[in-house]
Amino acid sequence: MPTEVTLIAQARGRLSVYPIEFARHFGVHAFVTDRFGGVSAAPYDSLNLGSHVGDDLANVTENRRRVAEAIGVRSDRLVIIHQDHGTAVVAAHEATPESTGDVIMDYGDGFALAILVADCVPLLFVDEDSPRLSLVHAGWKGLAAGVLRSAMSNFEHPDSVHVFLGPSISPEAYQVGPEVAEEFAKVPGALQPDGGDRSRLDLRHVAVSQLMELGVTDERITRSRQTTDGGETFYSDRAQRPCGRFALVAQRVTT
Repeated sequence: MPTEVTLIAQARGRLSVYPIEFARHFGVHAFVTDRFGGVSAAPYDSLNLGSHVGDDLANVTENRRRVAEAIGVRSDRLVIIHQDHGTAVVAAHEATPESTGDVIMDYGDGFALAILVADCVPLLFVDEDSPRLSLVHAGWKGLAAGVLRSAMSNFEHPDSVHVFLGPSISPEAYQVGPEVAEEFAKVPGALQPDGGDRSRLDLRHVAVSQLMELGVTDERITRSRQTTDGGETFYSDRAQRPCGRFALVAQRVTT
């Protein structure tokens, strides 16, 4: 079974962030943000990092600046890309404000990366044998399309990759219809009947199953116990729409 951890909040300037402790062993500074400590007004209150949800862009820019400050980089060294629930990979050193993808790769260039979520699964991939580091945004569409395989293809040796799964929606809060359930019908334990043609989908269970198929053993998978259910600590699109986006943020600090 993967290791499960409870992330503990720490003050970082004006923010509270949730460090990913295992990553420190591999020279990676990483944390998850919550929805507090920013400047956005309701319903995006307050640390919304998404520029695509209807929030004032000046507020988003300031919120991103605070996150960059929290991880110790200038705003122009924090790489955030447009996400479209696909499988495209963007290299951090080639990213522009128009870049679109659901995988960001850093090859030891010292960028801080951030992937944005509000129920989908944010993942951190760390290579213990090279400077390579990746963040992945995985909703049901990305998981069905093979976004984790796309991410893993950028690492030379699956047995040297460690993966962290951050807060996302729980199956208890994630009801789906038959068109979604059909995508994961062959994943044991991914679905639970929920009356009529409805099912409950466990996104993190699907992600773990796919990672293990790709050669990542369970002892190299860690996942957060926290969920986005209710949207009180971490934004949840299912609980409140429109809403903001929180982030998984990571930077390789030693190689």
